[in-house]
Amino acid sequence: MDKPKVVLGVSGGIAAYKACELLRRLTESGHDVRVVPTASALHFVGAATWSALSGNPVSTEVWDDVHEVPHVRIGQHADLVVVAPATADMLAKAAHGLADDLLTNTLLTARCPVVLAPAMHTEMWEHPATQENVATLRRRGAVVIEPAVGRLTGVDTGKGRLPDPAEIFEVCRRVLARGVREPDLAGRHVVVSAGGTREPLDPVRFLGNRSSGKQGYALARTAAARGARVTLVAANTHLADPAGVDIVRVGTAVQLREAVLKAAADADAVVMAAAVADFRPAEYAAGKIKKKDGQEPEPLVLVRNPDILAEISAERARAGQVIVGFAAETDDVLANGRTKLARKGCDLLVVNEVGERRTFGSEENEAVVLGADGSETPVPYGPKEALAETVWDLVAERLG
Repeated sequence: MDKPKVVLGVSGGIAAYKACELLRRLTESGHDVRVVPTASALHFVGAATWSALSGNPVSTEVWDDVHEVPHVRIGQHADLVVVAPATADMLAKAAHGLADDLLTNTLLTARCPVVLAPAMHTEMWEHPATQENVATLRRRGAVVIEPAVGRLTGVDTGKGRLPDPAEIFEVCRRVLARGVREPDLAGRHVVVSAGGTREPLDPVRFLGNRSSGKQGYALARTAAARGARVTLVAANTHLADPAGVDIVRVGTAVQLREAVLKAAADADAVVMAAAVADFRPAEYAAGKIKKKDGQEPEPLVLVRNPDILAEISAERARAGQVIVGFAAETDDVLANGRTKLARKGCDLLVVNEVGERRTFGSEENEAVVLGADGSETPVPYGPKEALAETVWDLVAERLG
């Protein structure tokens, strides 16, 4: 079989050196990569580096190898075009159809999926001109990844940092796997919760659960690759930040509720994949609870936490909002799932069997997605990414 053909465009930003890592991941995973840098990108990383890492010739000019018509052929034959980093200048040219070098010509001729990973200073990213250009590109079907928050050039910090190359690779891999030019969640805002809440007993102890957050992160990554603007409410996770995702970090169930309600105000869909504690201690001990010789500990009194899924299902922030819940069960999985679906009032409920050595912390999952319309969609045992794709397929259907 022919290797998937990927065009890696590199524009002239300091983050150009990070594209070397993205190139390595693409080539080592079996992709045929042609690097097309802009002339300014070569001030940061030379053509020899791109050629050596990709095994393909490198050019920035439409006048090189004219007999092969590279300004047309490269884009026509690509299975994916990814630009990382994409500067404000490159986004503007792509949005307005300018074609003054090989990369911009390639973007105009490409009929495959296009992924753009912006990197620039915060003020440039937030400027109305850049935001309008991004909106235009997304409306036309390009996947424009939200930049990360962190250290920028010099001493500046803010939103505008190129996401981790490993996470950009994950977006590219998912986009290639779908093989669809038009991302079906483009223009949508989705909220995903992930991880497990912790309810403090004292300054050193808490009530928690075994959730790793991997399924929620898979849902967030997949939604971003399908073009959505994603808010990920993460409770006590230790996973790499997904590219193109806005992350809100929380600890307790009450904090998660506040973050979800705020993010859901303008969301088209909310997927509650986090394992939220049903109860919390009635009282928090300001000091560490000590053992006392010859005495049994005081009974632990618990109170109910808010039922976030039922609340957002009953009082939807906007008409047509799709709500998805998760039910982790240890017995009578489907029967308990149907009961929970009716009680919570959500549109879809992902039901799976859990245990000490099942689901939690693993890379795989198996589930049945129950619909309020009576539907049942089984998802066989496999990567959590596969379950995420199924969930978003069902959400996209309901969003119309």
